Parts: sequence; structure tokens; C-alpha cells
Amino acid sequence: MNQFLWTQVELLCRIIIAGICGGIIGYERKNRNKEAGIRTHMIVALGASLIMIVSKYGFADILGEQGIALDPSRIAAQIVTGVGFLGAGMIFMRKNTISGLTTAAGIWATSAIGMSIGSGLYLLGIVTTVLIVVIQIILHGRLLKETYKDEISFLLKKDKNAVQDLQKQLESMHIEILNIEIKKHNEFYMVEMVVSLPENYHATEMLKLFQHCDYIEEVNI
Repeated sequence: MNQFLWTQVELLCRIIIAGICGGIIGYERKNRNKEAGIRTHMIVALGASLIMIVSKYGFADILGEQGIALDPSRIAAQIVTGVGFLGAGMIFMRKNTISGLTTAAGIWATSAIGMSIGSGLYLLGIVTTVLIVVIQIILHGRLLKETYKDEISFLLKKDKNAVQDLQKQLESMHIEILNIEIKKHNEFYMVEMVVSLPENYHATEMLKLFQHCDYIEEVNI
């Protein structure tokens, strides 16, 4: 009985460690204002770890019975397929620009970390977690970089290049577009955006910059 209890505790520790590793990756994503954050990555890692444990140990009570043959890899293989669909839902196409690929890849890699820890390969899972976070930091800047979300609406002249010019202007101001919606409004385009602002930006300064854009009729911040 004691051996059984310790086995269950050890398997539970695997799930907890997998969740922690997923949360570390999700924390970096959250600070980049990405679609999937701490909760999503933790759940993916926890779920992958649990499924891996079930795949390896969940059928121990029927092993050895006549006519029963098991392939422990079959259940684990479904994690890769299932998480692939989850990641695909995070990839968006906006104005010929693809976004969400890194987040989708991170979700896929997080499931692999959960699988490795669930199977008992602690060192591989933990080191992979560190490598992923280090890669994200190197490519995206400091982990604790402060950014601020805000909503901005523009009334643009009905010119085919107006929206593209606005996007270039925001890019030159180091403002990241998180979400954009464009509607026709009489003789104008109504563009509503959710953006990520650098910490040194203020609404009054932004308004001054936009006043010099002849394709913008009105700005609301």
C-alpha cells in the first residue's frame, strides 16, 4: 500500500512540474500581450503530462490478460495531433501578414514538455523549458518589458492606401496592433484598433503626431 501511495505521489509531482514549466513559458507570452498566456500554457502542459501518464500506466490492471495487447504510444501520439488543432486556432492572417505562429509553436512545444515530464524525463523537460524562454527573451527583449494596451479609433479618408499608410505610421511609432476592425462610415473608413503602446507614449503626444497625417480626419484615444 505504501509503495502504491508513493507511486501516485510521484506521478502527481510530474503533473505539477509540467504545469510549472508551462506557466513559465506562458508568463513570457503574457508579457508580450499574446493570445495564449499563463493559463493556456499551464493547462496544455498539465493535460499533456496527464495523458502521457495514462498512456504509460493507465492500463496496468489489465496487462497480461489473454487477448489484450497494448501500444502505449498510441494515446501519446494523439496529443501531437490534438494540440496541432489548438495551435492552428491561434494563427491569424491580417493584411497579408501572418501572426500567432510563435504562440502556436510555443503551445506545441509546451505539450511536448508536458509529455516528457509525464514520461519521467524531468531533465529534458526542464532544460527545454529554459531554452524556450531564453530564446523568446533574446528575440523579443526583456521578460518584464512594460507595455500598455489601449483602444484607438480613426476616421480615415476613403482612400485605398489610407489603412496601409496608417499601419506604417503606427509601426514607425513602435506601436503594435493587436486587433483591428475596419468599417465603412459614409465617405470614410472607421478603423478601430486595440494596440500595445510603449511605456513612454502618452495620448497627447500621439494626437500631435497624428494631426500631421492628411489621410486622418479624426482620432479618438
